Amino acid sequence: MGRVLITGGAGFIGSHLADRLIADGNEVIALDNLSTGHPRNIAHLMGNANFRFLKYDVTDYIHVEGPLDIIFHLASLPSPVDYLRMPIPTLKVGAIGTHKALGLARAKGSRFLLASTSEVYGDPTVHPQPEEYWGNVNPVGPRGVYDESKRFAEAMTMAYQRNHHMPNSICRIFNTYGPRMRADDGRVVTNFVAQALRGDPLTVYDDGGRTRSFCFVSDLVEGMLRLVKSGHHEPVNLGNPREMTILEFAHRVVELSGSTSKIDFVKPEDERTQDDPKTRQPDISKARRLLGWEPQVGLDEGLRQTIDYFRNLFASEGGGVAQRA
Repeated sequence: MGRVLITGGAGFIGSHLADRLIADGNEVIALDNLSTGHPRNIAHLMGNANFRFLKYDVTDYIHVEGPLDIIFHLASLPSPVDYLRMPIPTLKVGAIGTHKALGLARAKGSRFLLASTSEVYGDPTVHPQPEEYWGNVNPVGPRGVYDESKRFAEAMTMAYQRNHHMPNSICRIFNTYGPRMRADDGRVVTNFVAQALRGDPLTVYDDGGRTRSFCFVSDLVEGMLRLVKSGHHEPVNLGNPREMTILEFAHRVVELSGSTSKIDFVKPEDERTQDDPKTRQPDISKARRLLGWEPQVGLDEGLRQTIDYFRNLFASEGGGVAQRA
C-alpha cells in the first residue's frame, strides 16, 4: 500500500491496523489526540523506522508532509462512556473530522476508508442487518450523537466520491473485541472480562436476552484491508455473523477466565442503555461476495487472548485480579 495515515491510530483498532500494515512492509503515520487512545497501544512501534506518531486533533486542519497512498479514518468516540461524556466532540469528529480527513485525501490523491459502525442501523427492525437497511435511529436520544455522527460521515464520504470521484470505501464495523480495548470503556466485553477477573458479579441487563455478534480484531483488520484494495465505494458490513445472547456471552467469559463470578441481573437505569439495540447481527453476504472475507478466529480463541491481555494489564497495575484457572 505504501505510505498510510491512520486517524485514531493509537486506539484499539487503529493500533492493530498499524501493526498489520507495518508487518506488510508499509510506512504508517498514526494521528491521535489521545482522548480515548493510549500511548501503550503503540509503545512497541515507537522507534520503528516505518512508524511515526503525531498527537493531533483530526477536527483541526490536518497537514502531513509528503505523499499518502491511503487514509484510514478511524478517529471517533465509539464507547457509551465517551460519547455520553463528550457529546459535542463526538459529533465534531464525525462531521468536521471526516471533512478534514476527506479533504486531505483529495489533496494527496489517496484512497480513503471510513470506519463506520453498525450503530447506523440503530435499534434494528430488520434482522440480520444488510447494507440496504436504512436503520431505526433516534436522532435526539443520548446515543444519537454517535449514531448520527457516523451517518453524517457516511453521507460526506459518499458526497466526496460522487462529486470528486475519489476512491473511497465505507466499512460498517460490528462489535469488535481483542487486546488493547480500554478496561473502562463501558462495553460488554470489557465490563464482563474485568468483572470476571476481579471476581465481581457480571452485571447483565434484564434477562440477558439481547443479542450481539463478536468479531475478533485481527479478522476486522483483514476485512478493512481487503475492502480498501477492492475499490468498492458503497458500505460493507464487517462483523461476525455468529449471534449470541448477552447471557450466553457472560457464561463464556466466566468459564474461559476461570472465574467464580456469579451473574447479577439488573434493570438498566441510565442513559447508556437508552435506545440500546435489542438485536445485532451482520449480514456479511456482500463481504463474502466482494472480498472473499469472513471471520476466522473463533470466540473462545479470541476471548482467551483478550482475557490474557487484561489479566496481564491488571497485574501490572496492581489490580489484584483472579488467578488463571
